[in-house]
Amino acid sequence: MLQFPPPSGRWHIIDRLRRAAKALPFAIKAKRRLDAAVARRWGADARYAAWAARHSPGPQEWARMAAEIAAMAEPPLISVVMPVYETDPRWLGAAIRSIQAQVYPHWELCLSDDASTRADVRAMLAEAAAADGRIKVHVRPERGHISANTNSALALASGEFIALVDADDELPPDALYWIAREILAHPDVDMIFSDEDKIDAKGRRFGPYFKGDWSPALMLGQNAFSHLGVFRRALVAAAGGLREGFEGAQDHDLALRCAELTEPARIRHVPRVLYHWRALPQSTATAPEVKPYAWQAGRRAILEHLARRGITAEVEPGVGGFYQVRYARPEEWPLVSIIVPSRLGAVARRSLEALLAGSTYPRFEVLLAVGAGDAARPEAAAHLAALGGDERVRVVAYERTPFNYSWVNNHAAREARGDYLCFLNDDVTPITPGWLEEMVLRARLPGVGAVGAMLYYPDDTIQHAGVILGIGGVADHAHRHVRRGSPGYFGRAALDQDLSCVTAAAMVMPRRLFEALGGFDEALPCAFNDVDLCLRIRRAGQRILWTPQAELYHHESLTFGPHDSPERTEQFRKDVAEMRRRWAAELDADPFYNPNLSRDIRRQWQVAG
Repeated sequence: MLQFPPPSGRWHIIDRLRRAAKALPFAIKAKRRLDAAVARRWGADARYAAWAARHSPGPQEWARMAAEIAAMAEPPLISVVMPVYETDPRWLGAAIRSIQAQVYPHWELCLSDDASTRADVRAMLAEAAAADGRIKVHVRPERGHISANTNSALALASGEFIALVDADDELPPDALYWIAREILAHPDVDMIFSDEDKIDAKGRRFGPYFKGDWSPALMLGQNAFSHLGVFRRALVAAAGGLREGFEGAQDHDLALRCAELTEPARIRHVPRVLYHWRALPQSTATAPEVKPYAWQAGRRAILEHLARRGITAEVEPGVGGFYQVRYARPEEWPLVSIIVPSRLGAVARRSLEALLAGSTYPRFEVLLAVGAGDAARPEAAAHLAALGGDERVRVVAYERTPFNYSWVNNHAAREARGDYLCFLNDDVTPITPGWLEEMVLRARLPGVGAVGAMLYYPDDTIQHAGVILGIGGVADHAHRHVRRGSPGYFGRAALDQDLSCVTAAAMVMPRRLFEALGGFDEALPCAFNDVDLCLRIRRAGQRILWTPQAELYHHESLTFGPHDSPERTEQFRKDVAEMRRRWAAELDADPFYNPNLSRDIRRQWQVAG
């Protein structure tokens, strides 16, 4: 059984001070100072060590789990499938013991040895099987590599569900309990995955990956399913098991193929660290580049997955060793109506010129939604006159006051001719000339209701990489102020992904869907109208995608003023209250942002607590 090393004496003092600080009147400032001191001295891994120690089950929790297990009428049998090949007995023994130490007893361990030449490996397997009737061992007569070897282990399984575990990794003692609990709570579940961390040769845990829920788009950039991966055995059989020729990415390939045979609602995520991935010098846990063939295998798995879905694409290397999908261009692009509410100030005029000159999309119209008073200003009137010769631009005038973002966009959308609408702030300028192509390519994918873009501040730090619900009470932009080019949290600032929401400062969606949903809610005139729309899109069963392949600069709120300007503070407060009234449950449980991560605006992607 893996035991987390106890904190050092200094850590004990720091932890006690942190806890005490919570009870003091100056708790927030004190906690920030202590967090900063800890970060400077020990770093993120030390913060995680303290967090993991605090969240380890105590005697009462273990007793509660045991009682719950004893009361299960039909506890599912979980077959732990473990391929073995020349594994160091230190790690193999630790892996086997971690299964035997499970508080949930209804498991079997299916081991297949891929013709190892080490006598100590074979002896250990034989001894384990002799000592525990739940352990089954198969010895292959010749080496077949990991896919064939895993299939041999799979052939031993009799459980309704299988869990894939590598022979040098470990499970915490409560791992299978939480998996069984999920199965019983959701009897139709087909696939389950958990959070994971790494463990070094001394048993120290580090590098936790706190994942979001199932994201088909993110799976095209990385194996976000990974460890601990659990499958309904019948589903794996229907998929044909693991495929030879995909060694190094065989589990990524399996997850993609199994996902094609089920529904997203039947793929569940347990937001707990239920897997410790051994970080050794020749392990991809330490350095993915030690197995370059694995990247190529993953590329083929993604390409074949897309081909089975009828999607033509190429897969290229992405930031941080991840994958980047390049979708094939259509023979004919759909017409896109770009809706730009504007007062036609100096920044807006320059941005509009940059939009028209710097966008390569072949079929778009720009609908400039301008108030009558603004349009009459001499500099604005002169600019509109100069645009008169550009057939791509139409002016949609209105006289309504005060400014209502939702109403203005709805008003302009009624004049749109395009099959797709692109909502764009008038202080946004393109960086990548093909920004609109990238967004439309994704908006055309089946089941996609809206697509958002990567927005940067002028200083080349991120302004928007999607939206996280619940941060700051309602929502905030992901990876705000992270430097351009950074992969962010486990690649989340560099990879296409499903999200709950994206900003309407640059958003593309089908016009038909926008109309069916009634457009933006005009009762939200100031803030969060895009969050509300995205939540309604998801409630309608459509996906929200964000892509970093569409890059633009955003000179935030230069036209209509920031939400905290004096004239808008009261309306902003009302919008917050209204969003909490409508969507509190959704705002407090963003499926694409792990509940173990902080909701503090200043501590995005950091472990909570």
